[in-house]
This record gives sequence, C-alpha cells and structure tokens, in this order.
Amino acid sequence: MSNGGEILLAKQIDDFAFRTFRDVADCDYVSARLSHRAKLYAQFLWQAQQAIEKYLKCILLLNRIPAAHVKHDINKGLLAAKKLPFDVKTSNGPDAFLQYLNRFGPWRYLESSYFAKGLELQMLDKTVWEIRRFCQNLQVRDPQHHDRFLGLVSDKLSAISKSDDLPPQDFKLQGGRLEKIVDDRSNRARTALIWQNLFYGIRRRDRLANVDNSFHATNSPLWLHPELVDHLVPFVYLPNHVAAAYREQAREKARAPATK
Repeated sequence: MSNGGEILLAKQIDDFAFRTFRDVADCDYVSARLSHRAKLYAQFLWQAQQAIEKYLKCILLLNRIPAAHVKHDINKGLLAAKKLPFDVKTSNGPDAFLQYLNRFGPWRYLESSYFAKGLELQMLDKTVWEIRRFCQNLQVRDPQHHDRFLGLVSDKLSAISKSDDLPPQDFKLQGGRLEKIVDDRSNRARTALIWQNLFYGIRRRDRLANVDNSFHATNSPLWLHPELVDHLVPFVYLPNHVAAAYREQAREKARAPATK
C-alpha cells in the first residue's frame, strides 16, 4: 500500500474510533446523567459503565492497541491501556469509582444487588473528564512529516497535562459531541449535560449547591431467594458464574440454622 493509501486508511480507522466509540460514549454519559437525576440508579450504573468502556476502547483503537478481548470489562480495558505510550491517569477517587462501575454496571437485569451512596454523579463527571481527554489522535500517522506531527502530538499531551491545573471547562476536544452540545443552547441534551456539572459547561464552577447525596440500595431477587436459580435457568439466561454463585449461596442458606 502506498504512503497515501496508508494515511487514508489510518484516518478512516480514526474516524471509526471517534464515531463508534467516543461519540456514542458521549451519548451514554449524557444518558447516565439523565438517569441519575431521575433516580433511576440501575440505568445510571450500566450507562455510566458503557460510557467509560467506550472511551477506553476509543483510546485503545486510536493507538492501535488490540482490545477485542475487553468486551464489557473496564478492568481489561485499563490493563490494555498500560501498553499505551502515555499514562491515562485518574485521581484516586475516580479510580475506585471505576472498580465500582465494573462491579455493578454490567447487571442490567438485577442479577446482582447494587447500591448508590449519593455522589456517584460527581464521580462520573470527574472520571469522564479525566479519561476522555485522551480520546484524540496522539500518534504520528505520516512518517514523511514525522517531526512536524510529533510536535503536534507533544503539544496535545502537554495541553492534557496542564489542564489538571486549569478550569476543566477550558479543555475541549476538537469535534467532540459534548463540546457541540455545550455550545448549542437549543440542544435538548444540553441541560442534562451541564446540570450540576463541574467539568462541562460554559460557566466556570468550583462548587455545587443542593447536591442530593442520599443513599439508595436494591436487593436482587436472587440474593433474597437464591434457591430459585435452578427453577429460572430453563426459562431465562443467567451467566454460568452468576448461577454458580447463587447455587453456592443457596447451599449456605440451607446449612445455616433456622432463626426463631
């Protein structure tokens, strides 16, 4: 393939990463914010998990890191990201939040119990902002103009690093869907995006007022009655490891002395 053909192919792959992963992740993120505001916490969890998963996949594809094995596992995405030539850093709080999403986000059918302590929306905003900054082309695609593009990549990485010390609203991705939503005051998704958001919006904010940090928890029917598992598997799909875990829980429940 000629150099021109290779460059065109690289641009097409990058466009796939932006449209299939980053743009869709942006929509998942806005949807997660809507769900949280409506107190639809189960929906919030899996939409948030989907957003983070896609942002990671975007970064991996843009840098040509194989990620077919990642599927819906954020931890596998983070492990693959260790092969990147730069660090996708998150602060300690959001890093723990990623583990929380990876634990509770995949369960769309209440296969598992879940809880929300009240600040998950703010954690999601910070985590998305930190990871999403890397969803841009940070590789030299044209070897014939290597030095020029290397300088551009260096400038982008420097801007990411400096953004930690600047108002987060100042950092923008060229062509990003979130940026377009913020700039378009008639966009119906705009209110959902900027509502109580310290990271995305026109106005610089460093604090929030009237934040609802109430605790919420929901138990899975199978956690309450694990003995149902073998009565359900002929009719509904349960992952093997989920069914096995509830069978073990049912055995433990049967062995436990009855309480009066």
